[in-house]
Amino acid sequence: MNINIKKILGILMIISTYCGFGQQDPQFTQYMYNTLSVNSAYAGSRGHMTVTGIHRSQWVGIDGAPRTQTLTLDTPIGKKVGLGISVVNDEIGPSDEFYFDANFSYTIKTSETHRLSLGIKGGARLFNIDWTKGQAQNPDILFQQNINNQFFPTVGAGVYFHTDKSYLGISIPNFFTDQHYDDIQQSIASERLHFFLIGGLVVDVSRNTKFKPAFLVKHVVGAPLIVDLSANFMFYERLRLGAAYRWDDSVSGLVGFQITPGLLLGYAFDYTTTELQQFTTGSHEVMLRFELKSQEKRLKSPRFF
Repeated sequence: MNINIKKILGILMIISTYCGFGQQDPQFTQYMYNTLSVNSAYAGSRGHMTVTGIHRSQWVGIDGAPRTQTLTLDTPIGKKVGLGISVVNDEIGPSDEFYFDANFSYTIKTSETHRLSLGIKGGARLFNIDWTKGQAQNPDILFQQNINNQFFPTVGAGVYFHTDKSYLGISIPNFFTDQHYDDIQQSIASERLHFFLIGGLVVDVSRNTKFKPAFLVKHVVGAPLIVDLSANFMFYERLRLGAAYRWDDSVSGLVGFQITPGLLLGYAFDYTTTELQQFTTGSHEVMLRFELKSQEKRLKSPRFF
């Protein structure tokens, strides 16, 4: 019997950590650029078409550690309606999940500067498990029953209140609570309700410097609260520097550069504060955002969120 013990231990460690902290939906340090995946009401709120891609390699150095890619596209349709799509590929240990969601938002202008957006989303998840990952040959191992393209529908909703300088949103990305496993450790992948609360504020520190504190709070039924706090500065509408803290989990550094008025490149590095720090060198995240703006909007100061 030939077993890759290191890889199996890594997979079990990751699964137990995900269960302990209630993380089921993928997490991102640059969550402020991935709002559509969290809240459907965000669709079209930037006033022009936006395409955002993020790649995250979590806990580098641990076999079977999470690797996640997400791609979102959203655009306004007229003055009140926004449409968007969100695609996510999430791999952890022997499992991988593919998410696809279509988003719709309707915006109400509550004052000259304030807007309230209501959003709904619908889509699907495809779930796979290949227990041969993490072992070379092991016919006696308990986990032998693979799962191939198991289908789960998703329906979610959100509310997003925003101005040009601030935002606050609450959402439930998926109302369904299906089981991923029937007979194999159901507690590992039981889908639970996720509640997200997001918010941020942009402050003009000087003519050439802006400051943006932001937060994301995630509550998963039956699990501890997850809190992300971040603070970013933007200099001369080009360079972005910041730091973030995930409660009882990690500290992070963030950097971004506005390559062109419509192209933003971002990077984040996480250093875990948990016991996993003895096994990993950290987590890396790369973000690229493309915006298709009219010439008039290109002359304005770039949005910070």
